Amino acid sequence: MSDAQNAASPSESPMRLRDALRKARIEAADRTGVVVDLRDAEVARLEILNEALDPLFAQVPDNVDLFDRGISQGETPRLWIDVVAHILMGRDKRIYRFVQDTRYGRIVIAESHDAPVIVEAVTDYVARRMVEREHALVVTTPALEPEEKAPKPRRGWGMFLLGFALGAAALFGLALYASLQDL
Repeated sequence: MSDAQNAASPSESPMRLRDALRKARIEAADRTGVVVDLRDAEVARLEILNEALDPLFAQVPDNVDLFDRGISQGETPRLWIDVVAHILMGRDKRIYRFVQDTRYGRIVIAESHDAPVIVEAVTDYVARRMVEREHALVVTTPALEPEEKAPKPRRGWGMFLLGFALGAAALFGLALYASLQDL
């Protein structure tokens, strides 16, 4: 390259970079707008499903506090059923995916384009959770008969006294042995 080309190049580079930055910012703004539109569409579909679940949760007794339904609008919008199960939109943003987090990872309970299929799966899930709750509340130990009494806790005094007596006998024996050695 000649010196004339090098001299012209620095003055043109900032202009090109400035134009490229402007173009990149416009593209990023367009993509952000599309992402926001997709997220709004996801939230709208989850709200429709949430409304379809209203009759189910209206039947849940008031004293059952297992379920905390609501839509979280984070990076991935989710319709929470309880603390371990939620519904999110699939990759194509048109399919509902009902999942449960377990200690072994996330499992897919149901997946469908149709809200009624997911409502049915949530209904089954709610019923199973309520049965699990009933089983957990049942007393598992039989009540003690009146004549049966629970054993009293031992205080351990007998073992303490035995240890004290053996220690005293050992000290007495050691003292006797030492006095016989001096003679």
